[in-house]
Amino acid sequence: MATTTQAVERASVARPSTDTNEPTVRMDAPTRREFMYYIWGASIALLLGQAGAGLLWFVFPRFREGEFGGVFPFNPADLPPVGAAPEWVAAGRFHVSNTENGILALYGVCTHLGCLPKWVASNVRFECPCHGSKFTRDGSYIEGPAPRGLDRFSSTIVFTDGTSAVTDDTGDPIPIPEGKTVAEIRVNTGSKITGPANG
Repeated sequence: MATTTQAVERASVARPSTDTNEPTVRMDAPTRREFMYYIWGASIALLLGQAGAGLLWFVFPRFREGEFGGVFPFNPADLPPVGAAPEWVAAGRFHVSNTENGILALYGVCTHLGCLPKWVASNVRFECPCHGSKFTRDGSYIEGPAPRGLDRFSSTIVFTDGTSAVTDDTGDPIPIPEGKTVAEIRVNTGSKITGPANG
């Protein structure tokens, strides 16, 4: 008798109730057309997401320190004396020039057609080998087809006393106050300032 009761209990647990009063939910598998819509929708969403991420990466680039487009630390020990030939930093594509009016970083690309002007020590000026534009030690225009002087990069000079000076909006040289010693020079190659107009 006990075994018959156990068998009935097992049967009732194993089989769902066949009571017709209970509502049943029926889930049909998606049709082939619906499945293709889901796949296409997911593919397009993924493609748009990747394109959006790539666009944001392009519009808001992040440059590491010491990489063109980022900030370059310049060792003050490499700073040329006042009036000496500017120091070329190839990785940053700029010259550090120490003029009578202060220190500035000049973009090493001619403003005419993008050639690379070189410092010519015998003439004490920058000369473009392509079309003959010439520029002074501070990047001001002398002659040639260039529409303006050499462009500048925004720079920050930190002094040993903790104070600092930053390039102004026109890119003028940063003067070194009397009695101050330069501890660090940082050139921001991602912040270009248009060079001075001709004349």
